[in-house]
Amino acid sequence: MTIPAALVFIPVGVLFLISGLIVNIIQLVFFITVRPFSRSLYRRINKTVAELLWLQLIWLFDWWACIKINLYADAETLERIGKEHALVLSNHRSDIDWLIGWVMAQRAGCLGSSLAIMKKEAKYLPIIGWSMWFSDYSFLERSWAKDENNLKAGFKRLEDFPMTFWLALFVEGTRFTQEKLEVAQEYASIRSLPSPRNVLIPRTKGFASAVSHIRSFVPAIYDCTVTVQNNQPTPTLLRMFSGQSSEVNLQMRRHKMSELPETDDGIAQWCQDLFITKDAQLEKYFTKDVFSDLDVHQINRPIKPLIVVIIWLCILIYGGFKLFQWLSVVASWKIIFLLVFFLVIATITMQVLIQSSESQRSTPAKRPLQEQLITA
Repeated sequence: MTIPAALVFIPVGVLFLISGLIVNIIQLVFFITVRPFSRSLYRRINKTVAELLWLQLIWLFDWWACIKINLYADAETLERIGKEHALVLSNHRSDIDWLIGWVMAQRAGCLGSSLAIMKKEAKYLPIIGWSMWFSDYSFLERSWAKDENNLKAGFKRLEDFPMTFWLALFVEGTRFTQEKLEVAQEYASIRSLPSPRNVLIPRTKGFASAVSHIRSFVPAIYDCTVTVQNNQPTPTLLRMFSGQSSEVNLQMRRHKMSELPETDDGIAQWCQDLFITKDAQLEKYFTKDVFSDLDVHQINRPIKPLIVVIIWLCILIYGGFKLFQWLSVVASWKIIFLLVFFLVIATITMQVLIQSSESQRSTPAKRPLQEQLITA
């Protein structure tokens, strides 16, 4: 049963805004006082602090919307997950692929140490983007001339990372839409490449750079293929707030980093071949309803996100009660105005977060997509 998302915006928005600001302030304090002296200690502390915020979105996924993940993986991959550094490579079909990655990282015990390479605009998102910046995410301008050195510096910082981490990379560079697919097909025709049907053509420079710089200390690549179950609604943040459930298929294959080619051209070709395989797999699923030849595993929802949300909710209720007691003594129209203003800000914050995740409203690139593909 779904409910109007608007009814959830204000209470969840207030909870997310207050708890998020508290988390951001704590992150800032440790960033200033601890990181200059011990980056390792700072990262360990920040892992726990960041999860106090990010687990709220896991709760929204697991407990509110009750979205189900069907995980297809072999025994070796299941055994290794959460026990090694990994570069996570995925196609990018939905608005919440990043959140599915967080859910899997949380199950593996490395949510707070999960990292990603994201577009620059993401770090300006209220609360969530700031927490990512404090957590060593890399942000790109989608211009190789500007991003190359930033990527190298980011990879260098990972050499002494004190915990198991996942580094996520969406090499398609943008979310899959029909319009972007048509551009990719036109580019493939010009370059005599296989024409994609269910993925976009990967931009391989960033991937080749990542492999070249981290292969000495990251032993594996987790190759993820994700799609929504046939006849299920595509999950979005807006639908999640409405409590609308869905079902997602996720295949994870582990590749040894040592098995990848040594040259940048060889690494780029490996990535292109991988996405040709993904395209064929998705085409088979959409036409024959066969997703993977691997065993399927049900991903149970953990209790920890629910506990975190309940604790934050108790803190909010207690604080609200104390505030109400104080207002009953000193209430004035100015204070009431400030409260209304705060509720509006909370609502706007949630709206910004939701809109930023929608593929139809994703930030357009500074250059045409076809030009980016040519220079990728």
